[in-house]
Amino acid sequence: MNKPLRRISLFCGLLVLALLIRTNWLQYVQAEELSTRKENRRVQIAQYATERGNIIVNGGAPITGSAVTDGSDYKYKRTYVDGPLWAPVTGYASQAFGSTQLESLEDGILTGNDDRLFFDRTIGMFTGEKKQGGNVVTTLNPEAQKAAFKALGEKKGAVAAIDPRTGAILALVSTPSYDPSSFAGNSKADEKAWVALKDSEDKKLVNRALRETYPPGSTFKVVTAAAALEHGVVSDVNAPTDTPDPYFLPGTRTEMVNHAKGCEKASLNKALEVSCNSVFANLGDKVTRDKMVETSEKFGFNNDKIDIPVRAFASIYDKKMNKDGNAQSAIGQFNTAATPLQMAMVTAAIANDGKLMKPYMVDHLTAPNLDIIEKHDPSEMSRPLSAANAQKLQDMMVNVVENGTGTKAKMNGVKVGGKTGTAQHGEGNKKRPYAWFISYAENADQSSPVAVAVVIEDSEAEREDISGGGLAAPVAKAVMEAVLKSQK
Repeated sequence: MNKPLRRISLFCGLLVLALLIRTNWLQYVQAEELSTRKENRRVQIAQYATERGNIIVNGGAPITGSAVTDGSDYKYKRTYVDGPLWAPVTGYASQAFGSTQLESLEDGILTGNDDRLFFDRTIGMFTGEKKQGGNVVTTLNPEAQKAAFKALGEKKGAVAAIDPRTGAILALVSTPSYDPSSFAGNSKADEKAWVALKDSEDKKLVNRALRETYPPGSTFKVVTAAAALEHGVVSDVNAPTDTPDPYFLPGTRTEMVNHAKGCEKASLNKALEVSCNSVFANLGDKVTRDKMVETSEKFGFNNDKIDIPVRAFASIYDKKMNKDGNAQSAIGQFNTAATPLQMAMVTAAIANDGKLMKPYMVDHLTAPNLDIIEKHDPSEMSRPLSAANAQKLQDMMVNVVENGTGTKAKMNGVKVGGKTGTAQHGEGNKKRPYAWFISYAENADQSSPVAVAVVIEDSEAEREDISGGGLAAPVAKAVMEAVLKSQK
């Protein structure tokens, strides 16, 4: 063979070797990455080739389903029962627009692709049974969910309800909501519905209970009260404080305005009953910023890893603000921001004698044959306050409902504790306030089966008529009543 032919042969050999290396690299090294890429249409076709398993509420009722898709290579599409009611729980699974929340986080179980379902898939190959997805069984109480959704009605807002004893989420509502069925396919109609929702000024796709933070207003005063008790600033909740009237923010000549009378030297109990801004601003300053941060973080603030398993936005208590900012934050204004879930956690910890249980929404996962493959075990998250101080706060919150600003949450024959909040916001506080209410109800054995947080972001009421006690308390009451009734 002459020299030129040898060179050509060597070059061709190198090309064949490179091709073999590249082929083996794709087949063995990059196979997993390529097979799971979103751009791989075969993955999506396989995802919708079989019926998805269901998301189920407490009591056994499925709130999802599947339907055959006409005129598409995706065989099945997702369907939803009472879609707008349950959308904040399920999220959506769309052939065209992906998936969110439980539909996304538990996709492996719902499609049957999870490694824990390998045995079921293997048996199916021998028996000829078609592949099936597993089920996700939630902690949601259907009656509480319906009560919250109905009570919010046309208002823009959210509700989060927790069982303080376990951390189980009983209700999670966000309004206005959307129907995930309306864009579950990949037709022009689905695209039109998606675009309308995505561009909606009402932000219907946002889960306000988990993914929106608001100034918590006076509902945060229970956190300040807890800090004052825990750090020894207050020991006797009925003793007068040294709060003057007018009270000026530390280092300023800015007066902290009260909307209630009788706040001068008011006791902690009286100040919570009528919601004295000056007393809690004063207490926040005495506790100090760093200890306020410490207590709020024990309740869950500044934690960006609260997964239920859907991740909630972090609620904030500013670590770097100055003294007057801390005094304002102590009444739930300035830089303080909270999700409804966070304020339900605060209420649950107080109701549970100071023990905060980690919130969760999935009780267990099942295989297609309904065998349980994973069960949630309730766990303690923190101890924001002692049992003795929690019981003092419980008595104070009961007083708010019995004699103070939360009387619209009263229930015959049931002990209820609560706290109202009307949070100012916007430039110069000119926007309509947010109406808040947090509450819990007691069983006869003094345990609490439900803690609720309600925020109403906007309403048709006139600005001067917007209040947590007037607008949000009746919503919380409806949820508590539904939970207590469902236990009978």
